[in-house]
Amino acid sequence: MKFIHLTDPHLTASGSLFEIDIDARLQAAVASINAHHGDAELAVITGDIAHWGEPGAYQRAATALAELTMPWYPLMGNHDVLGAFYDGFSATPQAPDGRAYYKVDTSAGMFLMLDTTSEGTHGGLLDDAQQAWLEDALVAATGDAFIFMHHPPLDCGLEGLDNIRLMNADVLADVFARNPGKVRHMFFGHMHRPFHGAWRGVPFSSVKSTAHQTAPIFGAGVKLRSSSEMPGYAVAMITAESVAIHDISFLEEHTTFENAREFGGRDKPSV
Repeated sequence: MKFIHLTDPHLTASGSLFEIDIDARLQAAVASINAHHGDAELAVITGDIAHWGEPGAYQRAATALAELTMPWYPLMGNHDVLGAFYDGFSATPQAPDGRAYYKVDTSAGMFLMLDTTSEGTHGGLLDDAQQAWLEDALVAATGDAFIFMHHPPLDCGLEGLDNIRLMNADVLADVFARNPGKVRHMFFGHMHRPFHGAWRGVPFSSVKSTAHQTAPIFGAGVKLRSSSEMPGYAVAMITAESVAIHDISFLEEHTTFENAREFGGRDKPSV
């Protein structure tokens, strides 16, 4: 099974942010996906669809994402506004309490989409309703489950991001511990960086934003800084044996070149 992981487009009603044409970047990502990965089963966008939660930003996002040749599923991020999110994405499943958490059945197993937003803070929270919903879903799971959420549950070493991660991550760890072996992989956004590893024994991955990136400046007291380095999306390939993830720098696809031996820049050995 093949699917696409997009995250953090941070669209605005004007189409620009930090002097970056973020509209054009999302449109270029969609064009690249359709051209090279149109066989993907679906796409997931792990939050921060809009930068200021403007209705016009969601309209722009819906227009761009509608060009994808596969179904797509958006999540809420800390910059998103729930009402405007559903006004723009009315086809997105909705929980009974009105929040944006839901299940998608795929050929690889259950994709469990969480809403880790918490009003009044950029940090994340897994509320009681979702804890119970997630627990029930994992108990009922007869195959693999994959978790999607905006906020990472662990520190990454970038203090500005660590201060706004999932703040009650122990609750998520407890759910996992009560359902060992059920969660095969976690995918999240928020980082604006490629970030991969394992947490509490569960592999995870994040990917670059389609807008701007987080500068990897480590150290205590270092403020969060962004950069205009190239955006990306990820192609995930899931089989019974593996979860393989490729980060795609879609604005650099024109830089490919032939790497045959005769073009390697080295003289042929003398005979």
